[in-house]
Amino acid sequence: MILITGATGKLGSLVVTALLEKGVPVEDIAVLARSAERAASLGAAGVEVRTGDYLDQTSLESAFQGIDKLLFISSSDVIDRRPAHENVVRAAKTAGVKLVVYTSILNVETSKISLARDHAHTERSLKASGLPHVLLRNGWYFENYTENLGSVVAHGVVLGAAGDGKFSMAARKDFAEAAATVLTHRESQAGKVYELGGTEGITLADLAAEVGKQTEKPVTYVDLSQSEYQAKLEGFGLPAPVATLLADADNGAKNGELGTSSRDLESLIGRPTTSLAQAVREGLANLQHIS
Repeated sequence: MILITGATGKLGSLVVTALLEKGVPVEDIAVLARSAERAASLGAAGVEVRTGDYLDQTSLESAFQGIDKLLFISSSDVIDRRPAHENVVRAAKTAGVKLVVYTSILNVETSKISLARDHAHTERSLKASGLPHVLLRNGWYFENYTENLGSVVAHGVVLGAAGDGKFSMAARKDFAEAAATVLTHRESQAGKVYELGGTEGITLADLAAEVGKQTEKPVTYVDLSQSEYQAKLEGFGLPAPVATLLADADNGAKNGELGTSSRDLESLIGRPTTSLAQAVREGLANLQHIS
C-alpha cells in the first residue's frame, strides 16, 4: 500500500494521478487528509482516505498502519516545519513503514536559503530514525510564477531579487511524475538521493521575455534588492515572514542555490522536463480560462 500525504494539495493530487496512470490499482493507494471531507473527490474515485494531522502524532501512527511506501510531502507551514515533520518521522517509525520518500529542496546540504533549514533538519531526522528513505530534492516550480501571470501581464513587470541567477525550474507535474516513478520502481530505492531540477537554466529576465513574446506585450524584469523585494511582497499583502522567505530564496537563486546540472528529473520521468515556453503557454491559457 502506498500512502500520499498532502494529497489534497497541488503536488499530492498530481502524484495520485501519476500513480494511476502508471497502472497502480486504486485500491493500493491511500491518502492522508485532515478530514475525509477535504479528500472527498479522491474517496469517490476509490482511493482510501485516512485522516491525520502532522501536528498529531497519534493520528499519524494510526493512519500509517499497514503502509509499505509513504510519500512524505513537506508541510505547507514554511515558517517552522520541524515539529510537524518530526511527528511524521516518529509515526512512520512506530507504524513500521517500509520506505519513506521525502520531498526536500534542491542543494539542501550546501544551501544557505532559509527554506532549506527545515528540510535539512528533516533529512537528519530521517537518517537518525533508521527508516529506509529516499530524498527527492525538488527545485522551484514554474507554477510559483505562472499561476500569477495576471498581474505580470497587466503591469508588464516581473519583480524579483534574483539578479541573473538561474533557476532549474520544472512543472509541478514533472516532480509528481518523478515521485510516482520512485514509488513504483521495481528496484530498491532506499538510500537514493535525487537532485531534481529542470533541464533549462532560467533567469527571471528569461521568464519576462517569454511572457512578453507570447502575449505580444512589453514585459520586463525589474531586479530589486532583497529588502526592496521583501517590502514589495509585504505591500502586496503577503505576511512578513513569508515575504522574508521568498525574498531570501531569490537572493539564494542569485547565488546559484536553486540551479543544478543534475539530470535526475529527466531520467526519472523519461522525457525532457517542461520547457519555459510550455509553462508560460499553459499559465496564460489558465488565465484566459479563469477570465
